[in-house]
Amino acid sequence: MSNEELVKRLLAECGGKDNIVTATNCMTRLRIQVRDDSLVRDDALRKLDGVLGIVHDRSNFIEVVVGPGKSRKCADICADMGVPSVAGASGLSTENDWQANKAAVKAGQSHGRIQSLLKTFGEIFVPLIPGVIAAGLCSGLATLLAQVYPGYADNSFWNIVYNLLSLINASFMTYLTAWAGYRAAERFGATPILGGMLGMMTTLGNIDNISKIIGLYNEAQPLDAILRAGRGGVLAVVIGVWFLAKIEKAVRKHIPDNLDIMFTPLITLILCVIPYVFIIMPLTGFVSTGLCWVVEQVCMSANPIVRIVAGFISAALFLPMVAMGMHHGLVALYTVQLETLGFVTLYPALAMAGAGQVGAAIAIFLKAKKVKNQRLCSVIDGALPAGILGVGEPLIYGVTLPMGKPFFTAGLGAAFGGAFVMAMQVASTTWGPSGILAFPVMTASPNGAVMSMVYYGIGLIISYGMGFLITNAFVTTDEVAQA
Repeated sequence: MSNEELVKRLLAECGGKDNIVTATNCMTRLRIQVRDDSLVRDDALRKLDGVLGIVHDRSNFIEVVVGPGKSRKCADICADMGVPSVAGASGLSTENDWQANKAAVKAGQSHGRIQSLLKTFGEIFVPLIPGVIAAGLCSGLATLLAQVYPGYADNSFWNIVYNLLSLINASFMTYLTAWAGYRAAERFGATPILGGMLGMMTTLGNIDNISKIIGLYNEAQPLDAILRAGRGGVLAVVIGVWFLAKIEKAVRKHIPDNLDIMFTPLITLILCVIPYVFIIMPLTGFVSTGLCWVVEQVCMSANPIVRIVAGFISAALFLPMVAMGMHHGLVALYTVQLETLGFVTLYPALAMAGAGQVGAAIAIFLKAKKVKNQRLCSVIDGALPAGILGVGEPLIYGVTLPMGKPFFTAGLGAAFGGAFVMAMQVASTTWGPSGILAFPVMTASPNGAVMSMVYYGIGLIISYGMGFLITNAFVTTDEVAQA
C-alpha cells in the first residue's frame, strides 16, 4: 500500500486522527502520542502491510517501525493531515502538555524506572541525531583529510574544504548543550527557549568567572575544577531543565495573565540559575567524569583481554536493547563522551550488532530459497539493503525477532566483531550511522584515521561471517520453512 494509505490506516488503528496528540519520527520509527491509550489496537497495527513491528511499552506512546526513509515520509504525511509534530501545536496548553508528559512517565514506571529514564533520554536526544550525524561525519572527514594530506593548509582548495568541514562540526558541538536544553524543555513541558538559554549558560565564560570569585576554579588544571564552563554538560542541562519546568509551572500559577509573558520567564530563570550553577553543575560534573572514566577503563583499557571481553558482551547484548526500545538511552553516555573527549569508544562495538544480523539474514535467505519460502525471501530482500547500510530495525522486526532463534545467533555473531573492534581501540567521532555508512566516522582511534577505518571494516566482515555461520548451524531448514 502507498505511504498515504498506510498513514491513514495507522491513525485509524490508533483511535483516529482526533486521538493523536503528536506524530514524529526517528530513523526507522513513526512515534505517535495518543490521548486515550485504550483506543490503540496493537494487533491490528502489527498486521498492516508496511509495518515491521511496534513498541508499545508505555501508556499513550506508540512507536511504529516502518523502516529508514519511510518513517520521515510518514511523519510528513501526518503533518500534511494536520497532525502536530510538537506538543501544544494543536491548541493544547503548556499545562496540558506538562501533565501529559507526567502521566506518560508515571505510566512507564510500571515497566521499570530505569527503562523509563532511558526512554526519557532517548526522547530528548533522538531528534538531535541528524545534527549529530552531520557533525560527526564532517569531523571524521576533516580528520581523515588532515592525516592523508598533512600539507592541506598550503593548498587553498583543501584548506577551504577542511575549514568548511570543521565549521559544520563546530556549529553543532559548540552549542550542543543549547540544543539539548531546548529539546529537554519540549520533553518536560517548559518553554523551549528558556531550556535552550539554560543549556547555553552551561558553556559560557561567566561560569569560570563565578568559580574564580568563590574559589572553586583550578588554575593549574582547569578541567579538574569543581565548577567551570561546561561542567556537567548535557547531564546538567537535562536535570536543570527538568527543575526549570517545575519552577515555571509554579511561577505561572501565581502570575496575573497580563504580566505572564514578561515576568514568568524572568523569575523562572532567576530562580533556576542559582541552584543550577552552584549545585547541579558541580554534582553532575562528578557523575559525567565518573561515567567517562569507567567507560575509558573498559573500552580503552591497556589490557587487550579486558577490551575483548567488553566488546564481546556489549555487542551481544545490543540487539535485545534495540528490541525493547532501550538503545536510545545510551545516547546520554555517547553524548557525554563526545562532549568531554571528542570521540565515542563504545559505539563502534555496538555498531557490529547490525552486521551480525546481516550475516544471519543471508543464511536464512539461502535456506528460505531452498525451501521456497517466498514470503520470507521477499521480506529479506527489502530489509537487507537497509541492514548493510546500517539500519538494523527492519531486519529485527521483519526477520530475526519473529523467528526467535536467529535473533540470538545474530547477536552472538556480532559479539565476535565487537570484540575485535574494541581490541583494536576503534573510536568514532559521533554516534548514529553504522554499517558501511559509518566508515567516515570511525576515525578517532589512537592507531590513526585510516587504520581505524580498516579495523572497523574487518570487524564488519567478522560479524557478517560469524552471524552467517552461527545462524546456519543452529537454525534448521524446517524452522525457516515454517517462518
